[in-house]
Amino acid sequence: MNDPDGMEEAGGLPGLAAAPAPGDFALRVLRHVGIPPERYDTYVRLGTPAGGLFVAASPHAVTGAALAAPDLTATAFEVRHRSRTGRSAIGAPRPFSGVVPALRTGRAARLPIDLTGLTEAERRVLQAVRAIPAGQLRPVSWIAREADRPAVDVVPALTHNPVAVLIPCHRATHDNGRPCDAGYPPEIGDALRRSEGIDTRRMAELSAAGAAFLGSDTTHIYCHPTCAHARRITPAHRVPFRTARDARQAGFRACKSCRPLTS
Repeated sequence: MNDPDGMEEAGGLPGLAAAPAPGDFALRVLRHVGIPPERYDTYVRLGTPAGGLFVAASPHAVTGAALAAPDLTATAFEVRHRSRTGRSAIGAPRPFSGVVPALRTGRAARLPIDLTGLTEAERRVLQAVRAIPAGQLRPVSWIAREADRPAVDVVPALTHNPVAVLIPCHRATHDNGRPCDAGYPPEIGDALRRSEGIDTRRMAELSAAGAAFLGSDTTHIYCHPTCAHARRITPAHRVPFRTARDARQAGFRACKSCRPLTS
């Protein structure tokens, strides 16, 4: 058959139809037609110890993040993001500035995050969670104190965390030391905690023994078990306490670094 236009040799239109569009094709189109970046968000998929993480951002702040799952594909993330924020999320070749080092180090407290759309209670709780250092855990009562909210507000806010991992809800525990994991399955929380050097087996042992705090019989200071100071207490000098009141009655004072509850 004659091919006056040479379409067969070049692959023709069928070949063009079969070629996948570039991942940032929609973003290129928006930029080409002059749609201002302020009118939409962009997103990427990044790796974490718990699997893929979709991270969306406006030009000024992270606006959402969710762990990939069989029922949360890129398309599903786009739909969920638009439903929650009212803004489209468009695939982009690069993440928002600062996201990659924040994920690598676990230090995202200074990363701009937009919590518009949440209640005042939810924002306060999640901001308190952002202050928990990487590699450390804090109980619900501590989070409630830092957020200046009732303890009953904490778990619902963790459950509705719209910026998974970057707002580190895996660092929250119940007051007995057991991981809270209100926003995702325990295996996800365990993977994230292990990646930060938290000894999950040791934490489970302390929780089972009712040791919510650890004191040092040399300094007479008590801490949360994952506090940097508590990790330096040698086994022979560790004094476990069920409550802060027990620690105080034994003559111990609260650590000024991890600031456990004092009553």
